[in-house]
Amino acid sequence: MKLKIGVIYGSRTCEHDVSIISALQAAQALNKENYDVTYIYIGREGTWYTGEALADVKFYERFDPAKVMRVLPAGEGGKLALYHLPEKKKLFVSAAAERVALLDVVMPVLHGLNGEDGTLQGMLEMFNVPYTSAGVMGSAVGMDKITMKLLFKGCGFPVIEGVWFDRGRWSRERDGVMDEAEEKIGYPMIVKPANLGSSIGINVAHDREQLEDAVETAVAYDHRVLVEKAVTPLREVNCAVMGYGDHVETSELEMPVTQEELLTFEEKYIRNAKGANGMASQARIIPAPVDEKTAETVRNLAERAFHAMDLKGVVRIDFILDGENHVFINEANTIPGSLAFYLWEPKGISFSALLDGMVECAFNAYADKKASVFSHDSTILANILRGSKGAKGKLNR
Repeated sequence: MKLKIGVIYGSRTCEHDVSIISALQAAQALNKENYDVTYIYIGREGTWYTGEALADVKFYERFDPAKVMRVLPAGEGGKLALYHLPEKKKLFVSAAAERVALLDVVMPVLHGLNGEDGTLQGMLEMFNVPYTSAGVMGSAVGMDKITMKLLFKGCGFPVIEGVWFDRGRWSRERDGVMDEAEEKIGYPMIVKPANLGSSIGINVAHDREQLEDAVETAVAYDHRVLVEKAVTPLREVNCAVMGYGDHVETSELEMPVTQEELLTFEEKYIRNAKGANGMASQARIIPAPVDEKTAETVRNLAERAFHAMDLKGVVRIDFILDGENHVFINEANTIPGSLAFYLWEPKGISFSALLDGMVECAFNAYADKKASVFSHDSTILANILRGSKGAKGKLNR
């Protein structure tokens, strides 16, 4: 019997369009002999839709809500139900909500806030539905560059030095913030919004004027900002990890090719794109041109970070190499662009097989969750009820 799988994507995020490309790639790569695929698109305003028209990338250029169906999600017996949200006529709903899908497993393919950050994962946990991405904690930590860096540093992983602050402090004492960055880091610096991906809002600063401009850009996107020492020339090495619990494996390594001081959004998704290639269109060298010792260090750190963040499914861990070949862990992408399928193909794992592995991880994690106890025998209510007698219904505290 085929599994009914829902691919969720879009949402209220700066990476909305990237999510569409990644999701359509994944949905098309799923083996149709094993899965019935339901497209679940979250619009820019947060409305949920489903329908066959969503399978065509051209549909999103001129999105027509009349050609798809508005739906509301609900959890039913460990499955995700989608209910048709009928149009309203004045103050009354025209008809009762009709269930249009009942899904066995969900594949989140969202990038950035409101999807990759633990928000969707929290909803799916409450609905008690299996899903292929990292859980709430891992997703939330993986979204916030500051929290992630503090976790990595606490684990003893090598990280690039940095400082962080929030929008409020910047507005009150920008000179003090810049003084601290200059004293602790020095130029050049790289300035990042804490909760964005795809290189959006990130800039390099070579002097105080550029630093101020870069922070102004960053605080427009997020209320927290991370400033790090910029490593030049930039060499980035990335490694994907797949699995759950003790059963994990690492991918081939890649070295993205950049002509800039940082890997830009344009280089990741636009410059070499032909058709709906998403992250797969980026210029890269596979396998990464590094010695075996460096490669082993990267793989080992990637696996340790995967466990430290309690991740599952497929993630991509990004590293930076300095001029002396020292390895620094940069960040974890809990739902990487194009699901990093291109890093597994050199190991003989097709995109379709990779997705099968992600679904297996989802059900393994779900079985693990079911083995946990979620109730506790307690006399609290009985004691309260006994204590309330004669107190005119008021609770005694």
